[in-house]
Amino acid sequence: MSVTPLQALPIGQLRQRSSTKWRKYGEDVLPLFVAETDYASAPAITAALSRAVALGDTGYTPPDPGVATAYAAFAERRFGWIVDPARIRTTCDVMMGVVEILRRVTSPGDRVIVTTPVYPPFFECIPEAGAVVERVPLVDSGAGWELDLLGIEAAFAGGARAILLCNPHNPTGTVHSRETLAALADLAAGFGAVVISDEIHAPLVNAGATFTPFLDASPVAARVGYAVVSASKAFNLAGLKCALMVTADDATTRVVSSLPDEIEWRTGLFGAIAAVAAFAPESDEWLDAQLAALDENRVLLAELLAEHVPGARYRIPDAGFLAWVDLSALGWGDNPAVKILRDARVALHLGPLFGTEGKGHVRINFGCSPDVLREAVERIGALVRA
Repeated sequence: MSVTPLQALPIGQLRQRSSTKWRKYGEDVLPLFVAETDYASAPAITAALSRAVALGDTGYTPPDPGVATAYAAFAERRFGWIVDPARIRTTCDVMMGVVEILRRVTSPGDRVIVTTPVYPPFFECIPEAGAVVERVPLVDSGAGWELDLLGIEAAFAGGARAILLCNPHNPTGTVHSRETLAALADLAAGFGAVVISDEIHAPLVNAGATFTPFLDASPVAARVGYAVVSASKAFNLAGLKCALMVTADDATTRVVSSLPDEIEWRTGLFGAIAAVAAFAPESDEWLDAQLAALDENRVLLAELLAEHVPGARYRIPDAGFLAWVDLSALGWGDNPAVKILRDARVALHLGPLFGTEGKGHVRINFGCSPDVLREAVERIGALVRA
């Protein structure tokens, strides 16, 4: 059955928003940098938050706001993954969950693997936990990006104690296969290491690709892994502050259960209310409509780049609303987003922030209207022609 794509809000309405995307730069800039989308909220979320505001329901988050049960039902419905709500704890956001787990499973100075290019906060949250970043870049197979399992094995053999996985991967939009994740789990188990999987983009996998939750990849993965998830990317709820730490084994559950109650207290009440509404069946239709819109835009971006920026190299992502684009051939230096912002008034995410592999690259947020995406690429194309 065909799904009608979600329509982005008019840009004039979007500019009334007070979030980072619409306040960091002036009105002459098209903002396609930070991971915020341009759609109206899912109706169930709007209704739940409106009711809370009307009631003055702005106090402390209760011990069980219903998020764990709602997420377990969502995971089974959308991913075929059976999650025990008793093995879920909430916190403020995904990176806070990652840091707190890392503090329990590593010692100061331990090395933690990241698969670059990768979400920039990974480089900050690992030192925050007292550990040290070890880069094992993704491998470009020509058809897509893959985990470098041999490199990861060497890093574990050299003493790395954990890997911080991005699943699906940001910024490449790679959806790791079940077989790859199971192999990663086997490596971690063989060296007594753990896997912490950031699965914030999981609800945004396009048709044709299949998301595998790390904890569901194999019995070994369930034993060595932790997942940190949130509704924030798929439903544009980052400002409301709610994430979930998920486990699937008694030993890992004890680790998360041992975290101080204060970590759970940091969950935002509005974040919990919104997450319950986002994970409810009533929001599935909205999510599917957004996926349809993003599917059109990821293909449109390829067409626009081919027409206006022929030197760009872009592989259509399997998940998310973020595009990883190599502009090295244009000769605009290691950080082409600087020139693009200055001369084209289009704000893109800075490639080098994702690691040394990001030199010459930009990340483009295509979670916007086709018209905005078209104008942004046309502005960049004007620089190429000049």
